[in-house]
Amino acid sequence: MPLGAFSVPLERAPGEDVPYALRVSAAWAWRVGLILVVSAALVWLLGQISLLVIPLMIAGLLSSLLAPAVTFLRRRRIPSGIAVAMTVLGFLTAVAATLSLVGQQLAVGFASLWDEALAGIDQVQDWLSLGPLHLTTSQIDGFIDEVAAAVDNNSGVIVSGALSFGSGAGYFMAGLLLTVFALIFFLHDGDLIWRFIAGLAPRRARAAVLGAGRQGWTSMANYVRVQILVAFIDAVGIGLGAAIIGVPLVLPLTVLVFLGSFIPILGALFTGMVAVLLALVANGWVNALVMLAIVFVVQQVEGHILQPFIMGRAVSLHPLAVVLAVAGGTLVAGIPGALFSVPVLATLNTVVRYISGRAWEADPALGPPDRQPAPASQPPGESTGTAPSPKEASS
Repeated sequence: MPLGAFSVPLERAPGEDVPYALRVSAAWAWRVGLILVVSAALVWLLGQISLLVIPLMIAGLLSSLLAPAVTFLRRRRIPSGIAVAMTVLGFLTAVAATLSLVGQQLAVGFASLWDEALAGIDQVQDWLSLGPLHLTTSQIDGFIDEVAAAVDNNSGVIVSGALSFGSGAGYFMAGLLLTVFALIFFLHDGDLIWRFIAGLAPRRARAAVLGAGRQGWTSMANYVRVQILVAFIDAVGIGLGAAIIGVPLVLPLTVLVFLGSFIPILGALFTGMVAVLLALVANGWVNALVMLAIVFVVQQVEGHILQPFIMGRAVSLHPLAVVLAVAGGTLVAGIPGALFSVPVLATLNTVVRYISGRAWEADPALGPPDRQPAPASQPPGESTGTAPSPKEASS
């Protein structure tokens, strides 16, 4: 018998018996799983401090919008602090004036709309009595009494809801003050703040972090400016159509559509449904159908022209990615998630592309490695790429 039949096989590593495809899949699986776990923990943590996170994110969006105005004033040799103060006060004055005008229009419009709503309720009662249901007056009154009794029995829930609304108003005011405070410092010291954050990274990674942050900021600023244009077109289209066919509360409706359009694609759709409901209550179902057609046309213009060609080029995101981001953000964080999901995704997309392409190695905005920090008065994302003079640095 040959000796080879009794030879002992050489020892093999346990991993060699695992197929290569399974090893690669396992390597991907634990890495992707770790990313998902860390992301979920981060989302949960941010949710616990939403009173701090949401105002800071709103301040970031507003500062990217107002930074060009501050830069314009500085170029006119206006001191940095005064330029920031003029910009913030002008913005707050414009918002307060708009809200005041909308409030007056609502007060006037609801007075006449209330009478039309009461007439509509009478028509509904007549339909219930004379229509196919043939309900008697006593049956309708009994149903109304049951609704009133249900409200009476759940008065505790209503009171607790009112109390929670009061505490929510307190949180809103605190968040508003924090937003204004953060907005002032983002406009005044934004570049210095980001340089400090980038300085916390390891020395070899500081250039990448600094450049990626600036590119992400530029992408977010582009998103805000283009989204304002898209929201303006949506608001003008729906508001003008509502004015032509005689829908009441045109100005408040236009402002509502403008604000709602900051949630891409879905926002203008839901606010457009409010316009259809107003047309139905005030002018009947024919007018409501016309208003529905106007909303549909505006949505088609946004979905097929504005979003793919204007928004897609500004933030380099496919419309499907925008819709999925809005839906996912809404599921995770409600209205704030729907509002911030697209700018966050656009910023992450830009940052990942910048780092993966090692673009900081040839970024002219960074300058040489030993370049001094830009002056604190410079807004985020507005670096000139040149070292400041001693006089500028002291300012």
